[in-house]
Parts: sequence; structure tokens; C-alpha cells
Amino acid sequence: MSIPQSGGGAIEHYDQLVHYLSDGCKPKSDWKVGTEHEKFGFFKDTLKPIPYDGTGSVKSVLIGLQDRYGWEPIFEAGNIIGLTMGGANVSLEPGGQLELSGAPLASIHETCDEVNTHLNQVKNIAEDLGIGFIGLGAAPTWKHHEMPLMPKGRYRLMTDYMDKVGTMGKIMMYRTCTVQVNLDFESEVDMVKKMRVAIALQPVSTALFSNSPFFEGKLTQCKSWRSRVWRDLDPSRTGTIPFIFEPTFGFERWVDYALDVPMYFVYRDGKYINALGQSFRDFLKGKLPALPNELPTLNDWADHLTTMFPEARLKKFIEMRGADGGPWRSLCALPALWVGLCYNQSSLDAAWDLVKEWKRETREELRVEAADKGLQAKVGNIKMIELAREVLTIANEGLKARSIPSFNSKFPDETHFLDELKEVVKTKRTAADKLIELYKANWRGDISKVFDQHSY
Repeated sequence: MSIPQSGGGAIEHYDQLVHYLSDGCKPKSDWKVGTEHEKFGFFKDTLKPIPYDGTGSVKSVLIGLQDRYGWEPIFEAGNIIGLTMGGANVSLEPGGQLELSGAPLASIHETCDEVNTHLNQVKNIAEDLGIGFIGLGAAPTWKHHEMPLMPKGRYRLMTDYMDKVGTMGKIMMYRTCTVQVNLDFESEVDMVKKMRVAIALQPVSTALFSNSPFFEGKLTQCKSWRSRVWRDLDPSRTGTIPFIFEPTFGFERWVDYALDVPMYFVYRDGKYINALGQSFRDFLKGKLPALPNELPTLNDWADHLTTMFPEARLKKFIEMRGADGGPWRSLCALPALWVGLCYNQSSLDAAWDLVKEWKRETREELRVEAADKGLQAKVGNIKMIELAREVLTIANEGLKARSIPSFNSKFPDETHFLDELKEVVKTKRTAADKLIELYKANWRGDISKVFDQHSY
């Protein structure tokens, strides 16, 4: 989840909210790729989650990254809660999951180098502390009472609120991890098509990257338990946002949607002020109970936009949010998939042709089936494995058309970043399928073995 946003001065009229989003439009020559991923930290000797403070802790990892590699610290109430360097951020999720929010970069070659550098740095620091990190979509063995709480005001507020609006909000916060990619758009028309493709094909991403079949020491009935959790979090701010397929969808329609999502907080002078369940529309009128007679700033609007959690999210860029956190080798495959689909017009058009006739019910059923069955999902006459194969073909052509070589010219383009997914489709076995096989055979039902064999 995000650190406090920056976005400008006071909001004096509604159009500023729309302009904030439309200001994200960029010419194709300026399009970038941003990759984010989360991972669980644990003690190697006990396999328990690491706390915020102490000799072996999230805090000690952050300080190690600061001291050894020159990251600049970010503080809240005197506590180090993140790092920044060159447009990238390292931040803490509620249960201590460590997240890299990568800088906007020109190619997948660059963003993958950034991911590799970050993971090597984290591993070097963690090994000295007796800590390991693992990439999974959900914590495989831990219970809620074992999870630490990070010293971030926004998380305290959200934790108290989650049980009032859903049944799995705290599970999402404390015991899930994801990988996502952030992409640009050229115009409102371009944004609309990309958002529609993103929402419609997010189940393919969920299936291909499914990597969370375990929870609380048991085998679940889902290939992506993380995705299952999101279905019972908070219906006002999650899901497949069907209005984006209506003719009226654009920046203004997203603003209206965001205005109707209940608030969490307002950030002032380094503190999070409780605004749980209150209305940003009231805030615009100076009638927010948490801050009576005060008007919002664009910073407040930028913060509020980070509290919506649909399968694809619009800010000044588009976030693809449907994939489980995964092993090191898969983290560069997600940006490759979505860049291939969205950054070449022919590929984007082909992807839209795949999904444009789908009904709302089909999109929602695919989301559910992808979480439950992964590549074995089927909705009507749509077989996920066949759909995934078509999507990969389109993405591959999109990357080939970009023709961006690696720095050493070893690779003529970015298509090799899809190799992991091509193997998944060829074998019809996702990370989740492989974990289930190991659990039933080699591990003899001992889920704790996942820490030994699948850590970074």
C-alpha cells in the first residue's frame, strides 16, 4: 500500500479532480513501465513472521538497506517506514510484507534489472540477520494473531474498519502479497481501451500467476487464495467495476466512482486523521466531520485514489492488480505480459477483440473461476488454458513489435521475459499446481517445507 501522496494545492472546483487524472496522459514516446512486488519476511530458524522492531526485524532490514546501499529513509512519527532512491520506493505492508515500488523505466530490461538488484540487496541484508524472504500470494502457515502491526497510522485505521465492511479485509492486509505493473496511457480514449482490456483479462493474469494454494497450514480449495480473499473484502472499493464497459466511461466517470467510495483518512502534519466511512463529496463542500470547514487538497485526492482496490486501478497511470506474489523468476513476466498487450496498438486491438463481446456475468465468473481453478477454469465455452495461450501470443507479438534490445544486445527484444509463462501454458502447470504436487508427494503434507524450497 502507498506512502502519502503528493499532488498539488487546494481543490477549488470539481474539474480539478478530473484534470488530476487526465494530466497522466503522455505521448507514446514517454510511456514507462513500473513494477511493484511484495514478499513475506520470516525467521529462518522458527519460520515465524518477523516483527517491526528488534535485532532481526523489518526495521533492521530497512536500516541495512539505508546504510549499505544508500537508500534515503522515510519516517512516520519517528519510525522508519520506508525508503526512497531514484524514483523507487521500498515500503511496508500492514503485516510487515516488504514492497518494492519500482521507478518508471523505459523497458522491461530496466525494470527487471531493478527487481534483481533489489532482491539481491534484500537477500544480502537478510542473511546477516537470520531472515529469509519468500514470494507467495498468501502466507502459507501463519495465523492472524502471529502477524505484527507496522507503525503506520493508516493501517491502524484500516484494521479497525475492515470487519465492518467485509469478512476478509484483515487477511488481505496482513497475509497476502501481490506483484503488479503500472502502465501509461496517451489519451482518454487510450485509457478507456486499456482499462477495459485490463479488467477483462485480469483473470488470465490471476490464473497464470496463481501461487497461493495454502493458508493457515492447510491446502485450500483455490489456486489463488489471495484472489479469493479479495472477493470478500469491501464491495464498495473492489471487484471488476462493470461501469468501465459503459459508453460513458472516462476520467469523469472514474472521479464519480471514487467520490462514492467511503474515505479512510486524511493525512495532515505527519498524522492520519480518522475519516472512516466519511464522504469525499462532503469534504469538497467543507463538511467533512473529521475536518469541519476545511477543504481538501490535491494531495488528499491522490491519497484517496490509493484506497480503491479493484482488479485494475486508475490513477495517473493504470495499475494491473490481479497476480499473486511469486518466485524470483516470475516477477519480470508480469510487466512483460501487460506491456506486450498494451504498448502496441495492434496487440491492444487484438486483446480487445478477444473480450469485447463478453457480458458482465462472464467477466465476473472468469474472475471467480481463475482464483479457484487457475488454468483449469472454464466459463461457458471459454477455456482458460486456451484463452491464456491466445493472450500470450498477442503479448509476444506486442513485445516483438517494440523491438527494444537488451543493453548487451544478447536479446533483440523483450519476448524472452515471457518464457516463464510460455512454459506454464505448455505444461498446464502454474506455480500453485507445482506446490500442490509437492505438498501431496515430496512434502507428505508438511506445508512448512515451502519455506525451505521456495524462498528467494
